[in-house]
Amino acid sequence: MAVSHTQPAPAYTPEQLQSVRETLKSPRRLKTEVLAGLVVALALIPEAIAFSIIAGVDPRIGLFASFTMAVTIAFVGGRPAMISAATGAIALVIAPLVASHGVDYFIAAVILAGIFQVILGVSGVAKLMRFIPRSVMVGFVNALAILIFMSQVPELLSVPWLVYPLVALGLVIVFGLPKLTKAVPAPLVAIVVLTLITVTAAVAVPTVGDKGELPESLPTLFIPNVPFTLETLQIIFPFALAMAFVGLLESLMTAKLVDDVTDTRSHKTREAWGQGIANIVTGFTGGMGGCAMIGQTMINVKASGARTRISTFLAGIFLLILVVALGGIVALIPMAALVAVMIFVAIVTFDWHSIKPSTLKRMPKSETTVMLATVIATVWTHNLAIGVGVGVLVAMVAFARRVAHFVTVDRTEETVNGDRHATYTVNGELFFASSNDLYTQFEYATDPHRVTIDLHGSHLWDASTIAALDAIQEKYRTHGTDVKIVGLNEASTMMRERLGGKLGAGH
Repeated sequence: MAVSHTQPAPAYTPEQLQSVRETLKSPRRLKTEVLAGLVVALALIPEAIAFSIIAGVDPRIGLFASFTMAVTIAFVGGRPAMISAATGAIALVIAPLVASHGVDYFIAAVILAGIFQVILGVSGVAKLMRFIPRSVMVGFVNALAILIFMSQVPELLSVPWLVYPLVALGLVIVFGLPKLTKAVPAPLVAIVVLTLITVTAAVAVPTVGDKGELPESLPTLFIPNVPFTLETLQIIFPFALAMAFVGLLESLMTAKLVDDVTDTRSHKTREAWGQGIANIVTGFTGGMGGCAMIGQTMINVKASGARTRISTFLAGIFLLILVVALGGIVALIPMAALVAVMIFVAIVTFDWHSIKPSTLKRMPKSETTVMLATVIATVWTHNLAIGVGVGVLVAMVAFARRVAHFVTVDRTEETVNGDRHATYTVNGELFFASSNDLYTQFEYATDPHRVTIDLHGSHLWDASTIAALDAIQEKYRTHGTDVKIVGLNEASTMMRERLGGKLGAGH
C-alpha cells in the first residue's frame, strides 16, 4: 500500500525494529523514541480535550484516558509504536449515554466495553481481519486522511489572520526540515518554533489553553456509582458493545496499517485483548476509554520514526507531565502549530497512488467502487466502523457478482443407435448468485429424454444451489425427461443428500 511518501524510517534491522532492549542500548534510537513520544504527547492534548467536549465530559476525563490508554497498551498491546488514547469515534458512540444518564453510567460502560474486548480478543476476533479486502483498507486510509484534515478546518475558520501564515510556516518546517536533517522530528521543531514566535511577539492567536482547563492532579481510583442491577446492564450494554466493536475495528485496522508502513508483523489477538485491558484500567481511573489513534500513530511512526513500545509509553508519561506539571507552558502552544502537524499527517497518510489516473485505469472497476464506497460512507458518517462495514459489504456483493459470471454451462448431444442423449457440463462455483441463473441454462422442451448434468468441475456451496438442482430435475420431469446428475465431489454429495428434495417450493 502506497502510504509512505515522506521521511523514510531509521535503518533498523528486522530484529531490532520492535526490540526495547536493543533500543535502550542505542542512544540514537532511544533519542528517536523519546522525541517521538514528546511530539505525540503535545499533539494528544488538544485532541483529548476536543474529544472530551464531543462526549460531553470534563476535559480531564479525556486527558486521563489518553494517559492511561497509552501507558497500559505499551505493556499489553500487540503492535509496538501504535498510539492508543481517547478518540473521536469512541466519543461519538458514548456521548448519548453521558447526556441521558451521566458520567457514572458512562464510566461503567467503558469498563464493560473493556471486558467485551478481552472476551472478543481471546475468542480470536482479530482473525476476521483477513476478510477485509485491500480496497477497503485503501478506502479506510484515504477516508481517515480526509477526516484528519476536516477536523482541522474549524481551527482555520473565524480566527485572526495571523493564524494562516503561522500554519503555512509550520507546514514549511514539517515538509522542508527533513530534507536538511532528521536529527530532530520536524513536528516537534514546528511546535517549538511557532510557540516561541507567538510568545515572543505577543501574538494573539488561539492556543491549547483556550481548549479547556488542564488538570492539576494525578488520576485516582474511580468506582462508578451505579446500582449493580439488570436495569443498569440493560442501559449500558448496547453502548458498551458498540464501543467494543468500534474500538477493536479501528485498532486492528490501524495495526494493519502500521504493519504495512514498517514492514513488520504485529500480534493482532494480543492487541485485541490488550485494548480491553487498557479500557478497563482507564475506566477505573475515571477515563473515557479509547482505542488506537491513526493520526497520532502516523505522527509517531511516520513523521517521527518511532518503532518500539518506548515511544508509546513515553507519550503517555509526557502527556501527564505536560498537563499536570507544565500545564501553564503547554497552554501557550498555538493551535496553528498543531494544525500544521495534523495537516502534514493527513497529506502523508492519504494513498495518493490509489487515485492516479494510471492506477484507476488499471484497477478493476469493482475495486475502485469498493474504495469509494468506504471513503464516502466513512466521511459521511464520521464513523470509521460504519465505513469499513459498508466497504466490506460492497466488496462481498462485487465478489459474488464476479464469481457468478465464471460459471459456464456447455451442452453436447450425441446419438447412439438412434437414441439421443444430451450432456450439460457445468464448470464453476455454484452458490446463490450463480445457481439462480443456472436454472435458465437448459433446453427443457427440446432436449431428448435422457439428460446428464456433469458437475465434475463444480462445487455446491449452499441451499440455493441444491434448490436450483431440485427445480431443474422437476422441470425435466414434467417433460418426461430422465435426468442424471454426476460428478459431485464428496462435500457436495453430502450436502445434496442432506438437503435434496427437502427444501420445498420457493426455496
